[in-house]
Parts: sequence; structure tokens; C-alpha cells
Amino acid sequence: MATLLYRIGRWAFRRRRLVLCLWLGALVLAGVAAATAPAGQEEDLSMPGTESQKAFDLLDERFPQSNSQGAEARMVFQAPDGQRVTARENRAAVRDTLGSLNGGDQVASTTDPYETGAVSEDGTIAYATITYTAGAVDLTEPAKNALRHAANHARDAGLTVEIGGSALDSQEEPGGTTEIIGVAVAAVVLVLALGSLVAAGLSLLTAFAGVAIAFSLISALAVRLGLTSTVAILALMLGLAVGIDYALFITSRFRDELVQGGEPEEAAGRAVGTAGSAVVFAGATVFIALVGLGVVGIPELTKMGLGGAGAVALAVLVALTLVPAMLGFAGRRILPRAVRKAARRGSGRPQPAPAASGRLGLGTRWARFVLRRPVTVLLVAGLGLGAVALPALHLELGLPGDESKSVQTTERRAYDLLSEGFGPGFNGPLTVVVDMAESADTGAAANLVAETVRGVDGVASVGDPVLNPAGDTAVLTAVPETAPSSGETKDLVHAIRGAVSAVEAETGSGVLVTGTTAMNIDISEAMSDALLPYLTVVIGLAVLLLMVVFRSVLVPVKAALGFLLSVGAAFGVLVAVFQWGWAADLIGTEQTGPVMSLMPILIIGIVFGLAMDYEVFLLSRMREDYVHGASPGEAVVHGFRHSGRVVAAAAIIMISVFAGFIGMSSPTIQTMGVGLAAAVAFDAFVVRMAIVPAVLALLGRRAWWLPPILNRVLPNVDIEGEGLSRHVPAPAAGPDAAVPLLPGGGR
Repeated sequence: MATLLYRIGRWAFRRRRLVLCLWLGALVLAGVAAATAPAGQEEDLSMPGTESQKAFDLLDERFPQSNSQGAEARMVFQAPDGQRVTARENRAAVRDTLGSLNGGDQVASTTDPYETGAVSEDGTIAYATITYTAGAVDLTEPAKNALRHAANHARDAGLTVEIGGSALDSQEEPGGTTEIIGVAVAAVVLVLALGSLVAAGLSLLTAFAGVAIAFSLISALAVRLGLTSTVAILALMLGLAVGIDYALFITSRFRDELVQGGEPEEAAGRAVGTAGSAVVFAGATVFIALVGLGVVGIPELTKMGLGGAGAVALAVLVALTLVPAMLGFAGRRILPRAVRKAARRGSGRPQPAPAASGRLGLGTRWARFVLRRPVTVLLVAGLGLGAVALPALHLELGLPGDESKSVQTTERRAYDLLSEGFGPGFNGPLTVVVDMAESADTGAAANLVAETVRGVDGVASVGDPVLNPAGDTAVLTAVPETAPSSGETKDLVHAIRGAVSAVEAETGSGVLVTGTTAMNIDISEAMSDALLPYLTVVIGLAVLLLMVVFRSVLVPVKAALGFLLSVGAAFGVLVAVFQWGWAADLIGTEQTGPVMSLMPILIIGIVFGLAMDYEVFLLSRMREDYVHGASPGEAVVHGFRHSGRVVAAAAIIMISVFAGFIGMSSPTIQTMGVGLAAAVAFDAFVVRMAIVPAVLALLGRRAWWLPPILNRVLPNVDIEGEGLSRHVPAPAAGPDAAVPLLPGGGR
């Protein structure tokens, strides 16, 4: 693979104008496709095969005139202080408001709170339900604007009016202040790490090109494939992070080859053949882990995985072709100015910066420190990560509702008003569907189900059964006493399902419990059940791939255990912040609750690939020195000398990009930003920088041992580029070809 990539790198360097034109053409075509495509819409989260989804499907079949998962708005009215919402003038204002919506665009029906009894006991709060003929994803802007205008009409009459439900759900748009800050930090780190504005600008420019193409393609295919804004933002987040990192790795190796005396074209070929091999492997691991999210069975999670995988694949292609092409335009200007000046004063070959000569880099000093005290470093790092991971033992999964939104939103204020007037469970009613197609006495079956549900502890109220025109299906609403995201409500759903099983046996009816709350509970439980199998598959894949790459048994096992530590610590941070509220104010989280049920599996899939990035780039240099005769300790020092600074810079860049999304209002994106930033920080700076060298120091030569039978069976992917030495002559190395000390103290 190294030889093939070497040829690709040299070709891209020579044909740089052609390569640049091809990528510019792809960017223009993707941009035009995105600009001319209709805007994508959010989709309801579903999971085929769960009881709640089966109930929704049954409702769509038996109640064809209604949309069981259609858009719904709850307009909540509160009377001014000292008044009742039932007063004549307030009653008139409410009815006028609702009357303006009747017969409106996509409006199916509106309810009168005074006829349905939707007035609180103290008479201060009332609500009306507006149902629509279209789902929330298909609701038009005129229909939403009519709802807002109606609410303003009631406000003009002196009422407090808030709107909850799915009708006003909006898409999250990227491009906020925190994302810009994250990219700015990444740019500063690149300049400091590379010591050259040209090198930093090249890495950012190529990453932006890949991200722009990926984002445009997702926008163009949003309607056709049902891709949501979350898919696009995940692709943006991942594409930026890995795109900058991959460009940094290849650019850094290109600079190393130049200062070793290589010509620019040869240096580009070797950079792509060596660092590019690691980029391909690292990108492949991220791609496989993200595509593997499809096995969970949640369509939205599958789309997120595919969107992110596509962005990563584009980042790899950009790194292998566009980056060496841009290096061709930059030439030796990619080196720091001090190094270029030294080359002009000397023999024409890049020399160490005079001020830096003789100093040991921070990476070298740290590696030697760990080699002297491996047990201490291992204990401190391992116990520290274990302590941070302890909160993960209390991990609770759920899906956010209006209660997780900012108090500045009308949805959150409507939620609070309903809780105040009707109890916390009113925001998460359960829908009980009774399939009486096989029942002899349909009326008795429906009434028996209603009485059974009323008798379950934790049920605040149960509505009368509503039959479909055919009389073979009944629907009734059960209101819990507790909030939708509470553990008590989860237990209540299971209790109701257990209680109605006796009714099913007695009447021959089928009883299903659904509703948004039940659906969220079913999805969260399915995600919890899938977490361990998915983690097992990912760990097994990591061990196998690293065994192939490093020709070792113990190195992959160590890498897998380190990955588990970093992921566990990241989960601990999520629990502490989003469940317990620690430092929640700093990131703008106003309501604690269960962690997003999609997050653990999503973070495992993404961090797995990113962790392999750092493992490969750090250990490939160590193995390269070891197989060329260095002792295990010397190999560790050499690995940190060449790659430690680059890996640290790449990790800071990735953390900055992920952290830049924490400021978004979407709970999904915010949780993802915190989890990924924490996981990368732990994996790069604790696991790879401390635990890895400590373990290698303790294992010595045993770290690189591979049974002879596996050595014969496993393919040789040559990720370190050893094959290049057999096919391509190395650049001449003389006394004047010393590796320079670049900014940051690395050799």
C-alpha cells in the first residue's frame, strides 16, 4: 500500500493544476446541486420492531383519516394575575384565537378547552390542541406563521400564550459563534505547530474544501434520502476535525522529508506513502465504525453514521490527492522562515534553526520521564481515568423533549405552564391502542383495558376509549403522575404493559402502549441493549486491525483497553454534566436529565476511529525505529520526538472543533460536542501520551512479539512505509542533513 500511495503522491504533486481543477469542479458541482435542491426537513425518530412503533403503524392503518405521527401544537393560555382564563373576556379571546386557525392551511382540527375540560383546577391555565394533516417534517411555513400570528392575537388581549408540541420544531443551522471560535483555535494551533502560515493555511484550506463538498452533497440529497440537519452537522463536525488532522499529518511528514534532504516531489511521494498509509488506515477505521451504526436498527442513527462516514472518506481522498497537489504549489515555503534562511546561508539544504540547536524537545523529555517512572505514570493515569469514569455507572439514557430546551423558547415555557396547571405527567401522555379485531365483545374489551390501566399505580387519569369507524380499534389516553423523562414514567410504561397482558388473554384483544414518551423509552432501551454488542464488535475490530498493522499481540490489546478507559471517562463527563448538572451553566444547559440515548453508541463509533488515528501515528514511528535496530526504550523516545508534537497538535485541533459545537441549542449536537471533545482529550493526552509509553516501557521487546503462525497468516499492510526503501532510494543523509528543531521544541 505504501508504494501505491507513494506513486499517487508524486502524481498529484506533478499534476497539481489538474488535481486542483478537478477538486474545484467537484466543489462547484456539489454547490450547485445543494443550491438547487429543496430544503431538507427533520424526521420523526422511529425504531421499527418496537411496541410503540407497531402501535403507530396500527393507528395509521385503522384510523386512515388521521396521521398518528402528524404535527400537533398545544397552545397554552394563562390568564393575567388575579384573573381566571374562564372569565368572559378571556374566554372570548381564546375562542377568537382558535377560530382564526379553523380551516387554515394543513389544519385538521382544533379543540375548545372549555368544551373538553382542558382548564386547570384553579382556572388560571387552559390549553387547546391543534392537529395538522401533515407531519411535522412537512408542515409549511405559512401554517407555522398562522399559528404564531394567532398566539400574538391572544397576547394582544392580555393573555400569556405559549406553544408546545412538534409543530414549531426547527432545524439547527451551523455557523454560530462557538464554531467560529473552534476553527480559529484550530488555526492558531496549526500556526504554532507548523511554524508557517503557508503550512497552516494549506491544512485549513484543504479541510474546508472536503467539508464544503460533503456538506453540499448532504444538502443536495437531504430530501431524497431523508437526511436531517443533525446528519449535516455531524458531517461538518467530523469532516473539519479529521480533515485538518489528516492534512497536518501529511504536511508534517513532507516537511520532515524536505529537511532530510529530499527534493519536493520525492518528499511529497514519501509523505503520502508513509503518513498517507496511516491516514488510510485511520480513515478506514472511522468509516467502518460509523457505517456499523446501521446494525442498531434506528434509521436516523444509520443516516448519521453514513453521513459522517462519507465526510471522513472525502477527507481521506483530499489528504491523499489535494494535499500533495497544494504542497506542489507551496514547495519549500512550507518550512518555517528560520529554516529556509538557514538553508540559504548553508549548503542549500534546510538546517536546524540556530536558536533551537542543542535543545531537547518536550516530546523527548516527556518520553524519557515516562521511561524512568513507568509504574507511577501508569497508576496515576489509569486511576485518574477510572475516577473520572465512575459517574458512568449511573448512566441513564433518554431522548430530550421540550423540557430540555432553553427557557427562552416558547416550547419550554409551554411545557412549564402545562406542568404547573395539570401536573408534570401531562406533558408526556401515553396512548393505549386496543386491537379488537379478534375480540368477540369489542365494547367490553375496551372498557376492561381502561379500568385496568386506571388501576395501575402512577396513572393520574385515563380518558374514555375512542373507537374507529370500523369499531375494531380503540384508543385511550393515560396521563402519568410523573414527568416524561423520569425513571418512574419508564417503570409505569412497563407496569401498564404487564397489567394489560391479562386482558389480552381474557378478551383476545391486542393492547399496545405508545406515544412519544413510550417511543422514547423503547428507543432508549434498545440503544442500551445494543451498546455492549456494538462495543464488543468495535473492540474486536480494533484488536484485529492493530494486530495486522503492528504485527503484535500485546500492542492491540493495550490499545483496546486504553480506548475503553477514554470512552468510559467521556461517559463519566456526560453523566456529570447532563445528568448531575456539574458545570452545566458554563455550556448553557438549563435542565438536567438522562443522556441522549443515541450518544453512547455514536461516541463509541467516532472515538474508536479517532483513537486509532493517534495510536497509528504515534506507534508507527516507534515500530519503524524498532525494526531498524533501536531498543524498545529508544524506539519510544524516537516516536515521541517525531510524532508527539504532531499528535498533540492534532488532538488540540480536534478538541477545538468538537468544543465549537457545544454552544448550539440542539441537545443532540451539544451532547455530542461535549462527549467527543472529552473523549479525544482523554484518549490523546492521557492514554496515548502517558499510558501507552508506560506500558511499552514495562513490556520491553515483548510488546512487539507475534506468534510465528500469525506472522505467516496476517497480511502485511506496511503502514510504516518499509517497502519504500526496497523500491525507492532514500534521500541522502549526511552530517548537514540533521532534522531541525521546529517550533514547539520537537526534533
